[in-house]
Amino acid sequence: MNDRTARLKTTRRGGARRAGGAVALAVAVAAAGFLAAGAFAKASSGTVSLKITSLGAVLVNASGRTLYVFAADRSGKSACSGVCASYWPPVLAKGKPSAGAGIRPSLLGTTKRADGKLQVTYNRHPLYTFALDRKAGDTKGQGLSDFGANWWVVSAKGSAVKGAAESSSSPTTATSGGYTNPYPYP
Repeated sequence: MNDRTARLKTTRRGGARRAGGAVALAVAVAAAGFLAAGAFAKASSGTVSLKITSLGAVLVNASGRTLYVFAADRSGKSACSGVCASYWPPVLAKGKPSAGAGIRPSLLGTTKRADGKLQVTYNRHPLYTFALDRKAGDTKGQGLSDFGANWWVVSAKGSAVKGAAESSSSPTTATSGGYTNPYPYP
């Protein structure tokens, strides 16, 4: 191999490394932007509306995702934080939440979470989405007993709807102490 061929191979490898680094940087920047946009959307998605599901008319957020109440919440305060809040993200607002179609504005409010953020409430119940509801209208969290209490979708009156969840494909199951949880977390 002559000197010119060796330099050409070195230049090509360096160029490939630079191109690979540029692609990795672009992917990282895009991911950071996506995550930041998602965090902003969650923080500003204080619009609550009604949607017809297999459980009837239930509360949904601005993206059409089903909203839930947690039976362990007391006196309008959230009992779900840490790992719980990663599976059951609280509906947050940067101010007064807005009422969409079918919602009584007088029942909408907020409560301050332990981290200082405002969580949207309906009829004094803090509201949550469920991480395993993948699309608008999913109600996979309905009736689950997780993190110490049950989770229920919410009616237009602001009360828990205690009907059965829609039947869909079988999720992954985990067994702990004789109890089979249909979702792979505590």
